[in-house]
Amino acid sequence: MDRHADTFRAATDIVTLPVTAPGPGDVRVRNLWCGINAIFDTQIARDAVDYVKIGLPTFTGVEALGVVEAVGAGVDSLALGDAVVTTRFTGGYREENTGPAANFVKVPDARPEWLVLASTGVSALVAMEQIGEIKDGETVAVSAAAGGLGHLLIQLAVLRGCHVIGIAGGPEKCEFVRALGAARVIDYRSEDVAQVLASEYPKGIDLAFDTVSGAIHDAFLANIANHGRLVVAGAASDLDGKPELVTAPRIAHAIYYKSASVRGFMNGLLTAHWPEARARLFDMFRQGQIKVCLDAGQFDGLEGIHDAGEHLLSGKSMGKVLARIAAP
Repeated sequence: MDRHADTFRAATDIVTLPVTAPGPGDVRVRNLWCGINAIFDTQIARDAVDYVKIGLPTFTGVEALGVVEAVGAGVDSLALGDAVVTTRFTGGYREENTGPAANFVKVPDARPEWLVLASTGVSALVAMEQIGEIKDGETVAVSAAAGGLGHLLIQLAVLRGCHVIGIAGGPEKCEFVRALGAARVIDYRSEDVAQVLASEYPKGIDLAFDTVSGAIHDAFLANIANHGRLVVAGAASDLDGKPELVTAPRIAHAIYYKSASVRGFMNGLLTAHWPEARARLFDMFRQGQIKVCLDAGQFDGLEGIHDAGEHLLSGKSMGKVLARIAAP
């Protein structure tokens, strides 16, 4: 990306560069899969990321799974043929990725499920435990419940014995969320989320995860329980950079008398918790306690990354959206 534009597609070009040999301490990885982070991509295209300075030109993409194909001097943690994952910015949307061995985590094999667990899965578990401070048996609500993050939050909360409320749009997505174990699924297209929560949960929600903002955020806040926590992990409805201006009592009026809190979740500030969370998620997956749901869309090659991002932004996706960079 060497320019800013309204869309990620308009801001980026596919370029061909020579393959470099790994230097001391480095490895070269041939990427097979990359995770799509279309909201972040759109924000960097519009120069709207204010929590980190990204200079131009820059490579793009964050999450990728690949195979080690060259090892530099002094590297003994990885070997040729190892399947690895990276979640470092600029390592995702590319065919070859050369960088420090410490940027890569070895995974059991080249299945894309390991990529989802090591990236989005870690986000879900860290947000739930470190920021949300979940407790067994609580009432937990999740917005965008059919999405990459949401479908994992649902399952992790169910494993804690929680009564889980999933918010999704349309019958197909609602059925998907219900199959993940949600006790109540609210179709925001045909039901009023705030009214449902007020009438069916008079004691309120103990823990809510919001990645949408807007009316759903307001519904969660209005129906938070005593000592409840509302975790803000995104604001998809504000993607245009023009948040809705709301005239209402300040947030203090909503949380003071309940000793409730609204908490921001930024995964990059919680890296110390990643290794332990990743190890536990891998064990849960091996034991069949959680499943990774991949969106059915097929997006191939670097050319497919733009299509994959636009598919995610369309609101039609279910599960984690990936692009396949190359065949194993």
